[in-house]
Amino acid sequence: MSSKAFVARLVGCPVFDPQGDKVGRVRDVVMVPRETAAPRIVGFVVEVTGKRRVFLSIGRVMSIGGGQLITTGLINLRRFEQRGGEQLVLAQVLGRGVTLRDGTEARLEDLSIVEQAPGEWLVDQVFLRKPRTSPFGKGPTTLARWMDVVHDHAGEQESDHILAQLQDLNAADAATALLDLPSQRMLEVAEDLPDERLADVLEEMSEDDQVAILDALGDDRAADVLDQMQPDDAADLIAQLPAERGEALLELMEPEEAEDVRMLLAYGQDTAGGLMTTEPVILASDATVAEALATIRKHEIAPALAAAVFVTLPPYEPPTGAFLGVVHFQRLLRYPPNERLGTLLDPAIEPVRVDESAAALTRTMATYNLVSVPVVDDASRLVGVVTVDDVLDHILPDDWRRDDDEVRRG
Repeated sequence: MSSKAFVARLVGCPVFDPQGDKVGRVRDVVMVPRETAAPRIVGFVVEVTGKRRVFLSIGRVMSIGGGQLITTGLINLRRFEQRGGEQLVLAQVLGRGVTLRDGTEARLEDLSIVEQAPGEWLVDQVFLRKPRTSPFGKGPTTLARWMDVVHDHAGEQESDHILAQLQDLNAADAATALLDLPSQRMLEVAEDLPDERLADVLEEMSEDDQVAILDALGDDRAADVLDQMQPDDAADLIAQLPAERGEALLELMEPEEAEDVRMLLAYGQDTAGGLMTTEPVILASDATVAEALATIRKHEIAPALAAAVFVTLPPYEPPTGAFLGVVHFQRLLRYPPNERLGTLLDPAIEPVRVDESAAALTRTMATYNLVSVPVVDDASRLVGVVTVDDVLDHILPDDWRRDDDEVRRG
């Protein structure tokens, strides 16, 4: 068994049972501080199947090293809940300010843990970064023993380590990781996320969690984040806010973004208009296959929206000119680059009206195995598109992201 490990290097490492089957990944380390001795490591927060975060007791760990943990194979899959006196190293300790014996202040960037006896791990050394001595680059680093450092700035933790971890996760996993932080820490980290990243993460949260984070942001920052969200997600979120604040945020948003959101808010939540997004890929009938493929190749277009191109008469921003039809991505691949989209329209795809019920829309998509459905107004103008992820978000229960069923792994 490895006798020493650095905590920051353990985050993200796979966890295996004795048979070599992967059971999850390390997301944090749980320690208990002590007044006259180095903190004791009591276990790990491990993310298992279904994005559930559970507690793995240090006594269940057979080996730490080689970029992995090996357990005894017995893991209680009850969702992790932090107990009084416990600290999460990544979420609450790394980034904290400390003071060296010579009075120099530093930031705690990592710490090492050592095995004192079977199943007994303690914090040993801390990896520190001192203040910069020049305006360029980072400050010098040093190692010190935990007991040789004065930990007197516990309330001044920086978010760098958590932000770096969230940056490497997809939006859904980043949302889960953010929600697993203590409430105040979650809000602090959310405040430090770039607008676009925070928008992506908010789109993967329940409405209650979205509102809690938005309430902690100032109106100007909240409006900037809403600008970066998909219009349908922004509309759903604003609909949950008090009417006065919702209107204030709409006034602060970019006019074009606010216009799309206002249009969506005018429709009932249980209709096609309430579910749709107003940013489909729209092209003219004389656009070529090459132009269509170049458009849907853009990284900012979501996969569900990139699955089809919608063809209309001008103008080409919702509400468009008369809706003409749909060309699916797969069909684009079968024709030469200079082929015109007007000759490739799928006659089997019929648009739905903005007032179509969500239930009827869901049945239509399920019956014909559709990834997206065009939505038109009474004048047959394209006003938006409902994608399969919009429908799933609507039909799943509100708390599907926080499944608290209790299960056990034998």
